[in-house]
Amino acid sequence: MVEKIKEKLKSVIYPGFEKDIVSFGFVKDIKIKDEDLFIEIEIVSANKEVAEKIRADVKNVLKDLAFKELHIHIIQPQIPEEKSNSRSGKNIAPQIKNFVMVSSGKGGVGKSTAVVNLAISLAKMGKKVGILDADIYGPNIPRMLGESETQVEVVGQKIKPILTHGIYMMSMGVLVEQGQGLMWRGAMIMKAIEQLLSDVLWDELDVLFLDMPPGTGDAQITSAQSIPITAGVCVSTPQVVSLDDSKRALDMFEKLHIRVAGIIENMSGFLCPDNGKEYAIFGKGTAEAMAKAYNTEVLAQIPIEMSVREGGDEGKPVSFYKSESLSAKRYAEAAAKLWDFIEKVGKADNSAIQPVMNGKSACSS
Repeated sequence: MVEKIKEKLKSVIYPGFEKDIVSFGFVKDIKIKDEDLFIEIEIVSANKEVAEKIRADVKNVLKDLAFKELHIHIIQPQIPEEKSNSRSGKNIAPQIKNFVMVSSGKGGVGKSTAVVNLAISLAKMGKKVGILDADIYGPNIPRMLGESETQVEVVGQKIKPILTHGIYMMSMGVLVEQGQGLMWRGAMIMKAIEQLLSDVLWDELDVLFLDMPPGTGDAQITSAQSIPITAGVCVSTPQVVSLDDSKRALDMFEKLHIRVAGIIENMSGFLCPDNGKEYAIFGKGTAEAMAKAYNTEVLAQIPIEMSVREGGDEGKPVSFYKSESLSAKRYAEAAAKLWDFIEKVGKADNSAIQPVMNGKSACSS
């Protein structure tokens, strides 16, 4: 009977995602006592609406079973009431001022390339910047920064991030043997990301970029619940198929209460090295309509440029080594727009936690 119940629970999809609560490992216990059914579910969201949606869906899928009473106990993380801002999530790395989650609906759109060049561009603006390569299954950041052979330094019980190209970086790519496949399930991914945040000696940073795996799954949920995400950036290409997947990423940001700073449109035209002209072989500018629909903006349109591909393969990012290139200039413009957005978020949060009425705090008598 318990297996039959578990099978029915596989039709309960976790709100905002494509996986069910059984596949996520959220169903912790199923017990039958006399004529009553007891189910314990532990989720990663502190949002009451998420819990109530799951409760309602569980009741619905089990309504045909002949039990006198159905007891559903949902365990949620307890977020402290005292917060320094209004962003979602606790903060297991309080020395970092701002977290930027960079995500995409599908793989192969140049997300990691965008992260590396945005981070370097921000560092060139005088900001202290880091990258956490949270793409557990495909950690490409070390190679793109020329650090795939670098050995990490251990200090006590923690590891030091690698300082390279003016930014700090940590990735599973430098912690496991090159080419080794990580066949991890949800709970392992969640734990790995938490450890990459809490067990790394991150410096005091203005911004830490989170290079997420493609899609909308375990890593995104964990990150949103482990740290207060300041802003989200979506990376897409101009093709309709890519845009369809990017909309899912934008929906994910919305459901996780993450404010969207903008969209990077990669492969936005091809910059011919022979004549310097741009050709829209994959299309161009199609992300504009999507940005408008989601009340955000296109931070940059990055063309297919030989120097970007070569820089990624050789560990020589275009924003560091070829700042005169068109792509580097557009990444610099995107970084400036992103920082403006971060500053606006900070001002909005400060206003929210310090309401003023007639020159006095709203809490004053």
